[in-house]
Amino acid sequence: MPLHYINGKFVRGTSGDVIEVHNPATEELIDTVPRGTELDAESALISAKDAFVRWRRTSANLRAQLLHDAAAKMRSHKDEIVRLLTLEQGKPVPENEEEFEWLTNTFDYYAELGRHERGRVLPSGEYTQLNLVLKEPYGVALCIIPWNYPLLLMAWKVAPALAAGNTVIIKPSEMTPLSMLYLAEHCFDHLPAGVLNVVTGYGTEVAEPLVRHPHVPVIAFTGSLATGQRIASIGAPMMKKLHLELGGKDAFVIAEDADPQIAARALAYAALTNAGQVCTSTERVYLPKSKARKFTEALLDHVKTLRLGPGIEPTTDMGPMMGANYRAKVEEHVAEAVSRGARVLHGGRRPERFQKGFYYEPTVITHVDHSMKIMREETFGPAIPIMEYDSFKEAIELVNDSQFGLGACLLTSDALKAKMFLEEVKAGTIWINDPLTDNYAGPFGGMKLSGGARELGQEGLDEFRETKHVHWEFETAPKPWWYPYGDTDS
Repeated sequence: MPLHYINGKFVRGTSGDVIEVHNPATEELIDTVPRGTELDAESALISAKDAFVRWRRTSANLRAQLLHDAAAKMRSHKDEIVRLLTLEQGKPVPENEEEFEWLTNTFDYYAELGRHERGRVLPSGEYTQLNLVLKEPYGVALCIIPWNYPLLLMAWKVAPALAAGNTVIIKPSEMTPLSMLYLAEHCFDHLPAGVLNVVTGYGTEVAEPLVRHPHVPVIAFTGSLATGQRIASIGAPMMKKLHLELGGKDAFVIAEDADPQIAARALAYAALTNAGQVCTSTERVYLPKSKARKFTEALLDHVKTLRLGPGIEPTTDMGPMMGANYRAKVEEHVAEAVSRGARVLHGGRRPERFQKGFYYEPTVITHVDHSMKIMREETFGPAIPIMEYDSFKEAIELVNDSQFGLGACLLTSDALKAKMFLEEVKAGTIWINDPLTDNYAGPFGGMKLSGGARELGQEGLDEFRETKHVHWEFETAPKPWWYPYGDTDS
């Protein structure tokens, strides 16, 4: 019987309906989970709201120990967690092992950061006064998790939220809920009842009622621009804290001085990890016109060596896409570009050897421009569109010619070019010579329509804390500026 995790125990869904979870590599049924309802969401909210009264007053040291304990339990269940991730999400095992490391280390990181401080002391105006800045939890945080990194992106929200003293309701993607439920059973079972709750189902039926609810002050979401805008349209008028990490159309600029072989490997990694289903995937490549042919040939040689297959197989370099609709979007973008003059140099098809699964060949496409969807809209798949530039200044202008501003990459040994790039490009993360590498202490997030939320680092903790200023006068005596004006006796 599929179950939700509410108030420290597994409970049946109120509707009795289920959602099937399929393996994207084989399309086989893995398991089912409850199709949650507004009543299930309300039950989780009551649990989280009641638990918040106690959790916010739990000592920071104890909260830290409980988060460390969660990370330790995860490590004792590593093999099963990685297996579940691979089956339900499709990435190759090495990529899921990397996601697992981010999962555990993020909980350890915020365990320590959460007890480091809760504000600061300000210089006061008078000797008899004390001024404090306090950082306090909001209350119940709704964490809406996407399918592409279902545990990493959960950790980036839930770990700081809990460390700050909030309680959480997790709404995993209906496509990848199994690993989250496994964690609830085996790794979060020691948390006080109600501190962490998991409700499975569709966003409109489970998450939206909570977004609308007045007792859910924080909404943390990673996903598409359209869904983020929908959440904002509901939450902003209610003055909720909106933590929105949205889409991207990240660019990668290769400078003239770059080594073609290194550039090929860097580009393939940045564009094709998780079959290109990463918000920071490279979706626009800019090559110097004078050396574009050499760089393109090196990229083609490297991409042709990549092996497609189920993520569970040890020889696989790139797994399937998540579903038919996501693959269809890539096909649409490629077809539209070709109809307008672009050329597919490699890929651009469904591999014939797979009868099942949502596979799509890594695709290298040239002769593109910014009028095409593949250079303007988020593709979210294994396509590498290449455009040429004449000058480095033009390359930066092309990078900034986008409604998104999540990340941007540069490969160069020229310090002046690197400095110009990091100062002029409008993006939340700039990678120079090391694409798509994150840092636990470094804030991750975007600009423009990619959203203004920040995850990781001190900024990630502060996303789940609100600020209070305390002005304390020790002497209870009238002040000379109080009414009545002109009263010189007080």
